[in-house]
Amino acid sequence: MTDGPLLTTDRFDLWRPVASDLPQLCALIDDKETRRYLGPASAERQPQFDRLMRNAGSWTLYGYGTFMVRPHGADSIIAACGVFHSWRGFGHDVGMDDVPEAGWIVRRDWWGKRLAGEVMEAVLGWFDRAHGPKRIACMIEEGNAASERVAAALGFVRYGAHVSDDTMLMLFERLPGGR
Repeated sequence: MTDGPLLTTDRFDLWRPVASDLPQLCALIDDKETRRYLGPASAERQPQFDRLMRNAGSWTLYGYGTFMVRPHGADSIIAACGVFHSWRGFGHDVGMDDVPEAGWIVRRDWWGKRLAGEVMEAVLGWFDRAHGPKRIACMIEEGNAASERVAAALGFVRYGAHVSDDTMLMLFERLPGGR
């Protein structure tokens, strides 16, 4: 890990990802229920290595990305949350290409403990300060009511939907000026 977390909340330390996070990223989504709304996500090393590399690229090219979330002073990654640069390939008119995109993955034993809301509030505040207020997109698989509640609490509003690989994705955005 680096010298210290980039951000902290009342309960959590938020770290930029490093190569040694790969085994914990695999473990983060090893649980089938955690992967339920992650499309074709796999806990195998190769796809998680690809996710880690995309995230590293977002940090390198754009100055923002997903944070590895740990309880204060702990080593275990319990979530990956942040704003990363996205190019989903849905077409420019869908609003998910070449944009900042918010996302959160929380380990199942931390569900219902307001982790995503707490962490994403800190991330969005940091993002606005560091990069100026910008439109941020977010996509949530149909049926993921918990993530829809988090998005609404963070100021995201639904603007559309998109079908990808037979999966209905609800599209949300947080416009400049946020909430």
